[in-house]
Amino acid sequence: MNEYITQRNALLAGKVIKGLESRNMAGYYAASREEAKAIALSLIDEGASVTMGGAMSAHEIGLVDALKAGNYRFIDRDACEDKRQAMLLAYDADVFLSSANAITEDGVMINIDGNANRVSAICQGPKKVVFIVGMNKVCPDVDSAMKRARNVAAPINAQRFGLNTPCARTGACMDCKNPDTICCQFLMTRFSRHKGRIHVILVNDSLGF
Repeated sequence: MNEYITQRNALLAGKVIKGLESRNMAGYYAASREEAKAIALSLIDEGASVTMGGAMSAHEIGLVDALKAGNYRFIDRDACEDKRQAMLLAYDADVFLSSANAITEDGVMINIDGNANRVSAICQGPKKVVFIVGMNKVCPDVDSAMKRARNVAAPINAQRFGLNTPCARTGACMDCKNPDTICCQFLMTRFSRHKGRIHVILVNDSLGF
C-alpha cells in the first residue's frame, strides 16, 4: 500500500481507537493482514468455541483458515446441514467474529442485517465479539456511515447473494420493501456496557464491502 495512505491510515486509526475506548470498547491497529490475524488470535483462547456472521474480512486476513487448522472449536455455519441450529449456537459461543459495514471516526459502528443473526449476536450472547474492519470502512460521522452501509455494503452483498433487489440492479439503496431485502435490521453500536467484550481490529487495507 502507498506509504502516504499507510501514514494517513495509522493516524486516523489512532483517532478511531480513542473513540472506541471512550465507548468502553477496545481498539487495535494492524499495519497488515498478517498482523491483524495475529492480533485476532491473541484475543482468542485455545479451545474456545468460535463462530461468525458472514464476515468476509475474517476470511480475507486468513483468520478463518487459522481457526479451522488450530486448536479451536470453530462452528462453521456453511458446513452445517442445520444452519438455524448453527446460528443459535453463536449466542453461547466464547467468541463471535464480525466486521462492520461502517465505523465512524469517533468509534460508532453501523451494521445492517437481513436475518438478524449477526446483529443480534453482536448485541448479546457471545462472551467476546471481535471485529475485523478495513480502513476503507471509516467514515466521518454516523450519517455518512449509514449512507455507506446502505449504498455500498448492502448493494454489493445483495449482488453477492444473487438477490432480486432494486439496489442489486442500480447499485444504490432505493429504500425498498422487496421480499429479498437484506436491510431488515439496522444496528448502531455506540457503547458497550461490558468492558472487555467488544474488540475492534482496524486493518491498514481495503477489506470486505
